[in-house]
Amino acid sequence: MRIWDINPGYLNDKSLLGEHRELHGIVSILVNDKKGYAKHPETLRWKGCNGALAQRHAMLQAEMSLRGFREQSPVTIVGEVDRWPSRYIDPPAAQFALLAKKYRNKRPGRIPLPVSTQELWAQHKYSVLARDPERCKALGQSLAAAKKLEMFDDVALELVEILRCPPSSGRLANALQHMWGHVSRHVEDASGYVNDMKPKNILSTMQRTSLICGCNYLIHSTALGELSVWLAEAEH
Repeated sequence: MRIWDINPGYLNDKSLLGEHRELHGIVSILVNDKKGYAKHPETLRWKGCNGALAQRHAMLQAEMSLRGFREQSPVTIVGEVDRWPSRYIDPPAAQFALLAKKYRNKRPGRIPLPVSTQELWAQHKYSVLARDPERCKALGQSLAAAKKLEMFDDVALELVEILRCPPSSGRLANALQHMWGHVSRHVEDASGYVNDMKPKNILSTMQRTSLICGCNYLIHSTALGELSVWLAEAEH
């Protein structure tokens, strides 16, 4: 039983669907006070974090949708979204190592497992930009001269925790504008489109266009999946 902390984009289809199934199992234990796996470390660390568990489910759902899976089992638990587990079964950097071993000679996830700190950063750049442009700039500058795996553990942990924070609507829209430049040449009347459409439709167009045209910079970005969670919440 495992609920990963790193972005669901790194999971291959089997792991993605497996986590979704196990998350529902944990929800059932917590809501219905079932005994099966009630003492499992993964269950215990999510106790009291219902809102965050629902948020993780929304992220899994967004990634599943991006890959063409239909998710028809909503999570109805509620709680404070900003109350996440205070500990990890394995820290984020170790989770990447576990997946690298698990996926040897197997199909990877949508986002390749990072082999350097710079690659890890590039994959998270737009997600961070949507939360904190100043932190995005500072991290980018500090990592520009880093050696291949220098600071990887610390950066992996920081990125997981940054992505747990909801972005403001203005900063999210700014990140979408930056992302749009990667696909605009493939969209007819791109300038008019991005000015007239709602952010949710802009993101869905980028998702569809990047997958069709093979825009790997966006395909390998955490933002391509996870930002749709916050756009959906903004509409409610």
